[in-house]
Amino acid sequence: MKVALVHDWLTGLRGGERCLQAFLRLYPQADIFTLLHVPGTTDPKIDARVKHTSFIQKVPRAARFYRHCLPLYPLAIRGFDFRGYDLVVSLSHAAAKNIHVPRGIPHISYCFTPMRYIWDQSESYFGAMTPWLAPLIRTLRAWDYKASQRADCIVGISNFVAARIRCFYGRRAEVIYPPVATSWIKPVLDAKPGSSYLLAGALVPYKKADLVIEAFNKLGSKLTVVGTGPDEERLRKMAGPNITFHGQVTDLELGMFYRRSRALLFPGTEDFGMVPIECMAAGRPVIGLYDGALKESIVGVKPWSSEPLPVAPTGVFIKKQPDRAAQIESIINSVLYFEGIEQDIDPHSCVNQAKQFSPERFYSDWQGLVDTYVGSVSTQFNGSLLTAAG
Repeated sequence: MKVALVHDWLTGLRGGERCLQAFLRLYPQADIFTLLHVPGTTDPKIDARVKHTSFIQKVPRAARFYRHCLPLYPLAIRGFDFRGYDLVVSLSHAAAKNIHVPRGIPHISYCFTPMRYIWDQSESYFGAMTPWLAPLIRTLRAWDYKASQRADCIVGISNFVAARIRCFYGRRAEVIYPPVATSWIKPVLDAKPGSSYLLAGALVPYKKADLVIEAFNKLGSKLTVVGTGPDEERLRKMAGPNITFHGQVTDLELGMFYRRSRALLFPGTEDFGMVPIECMAAGRPVIGLYDGALKESIVGVKPWSSEPLPVAPTGVFIKKQPDRAAQIESIINSVLYFEGIEQDIDPHSCVNQAKQFSPERFYSDWQGLVDTYVGSVSTQFNGSLLTAAG
């Protein structure tokens, strides 16, 4: 098949771009369409397959301010021509799914999440400007909803995202978890765990790293922080002497931090979250918020519940609380609870749970979906032609 892959923008190697890498393994000759491409920021194989960009590519300083081009997305995404392709796959958390695909060409949208900054988190992104931007947000919501109806099939990256798709787009979504490659991680199965807990990932506000820092300031336990981001300086200033920062690290170094950790702290609400799965692949448990897709990816114990321990647990949940102080206390309670049942969490269970999200499982699930929908769209299109001819 001649395949087109559509991605929002290519400006860094994050979870979405790692999914794009997986799609290029499935379709190595696919052409990539994207609103903006900054060569050298993702992967040479991705760079080599980028064939089409939008006019945003020519906007001065677009590589830095592409998010500010939000009002231009509807016009920019219309500029792509998909005539001659056998399959179009959009990978989207913003505009990529809103493409116009000629009738008879299957379009499958792999949706990371509906656009948060125009739906449920406008205030988090725009702050005091939100009321002033209300007319624009309403216009973009109408465009996003209408465009979401065009895809032949929408696939969510988790049941949590599928629920968001149903809420904002009124559509049922298939669920195929993203591929999490863990072959680079050597698990610790028999060795004694390290003494330090781990906090890993981008240091951005919605990840809630500051709550963990405050909790560990009170606990006094060792905490290792790996990653960078706009919150890093603030977090360093508020951290006590028991907390160490290591900044950006290589995959090899990250694997080492996973293996040496006592457990991973994961306090935010995520649409999927690869970091907890990578940590479990190293044989280490997760202490994470009982919200979002983490409820699907770990087998967690609920300290606030009288339920018996689940079979083969891989971590402990943090109860979601309505205010900051209560949330910090909830983190502390879950850490202390974990220390009481730590011996009941088998590293083998963690490794086995991580395997549920392997690339091989993703490829198998995706191919089954494509076989179903490509045949279905082709049959419908050919049938409509015959009806018209008759």
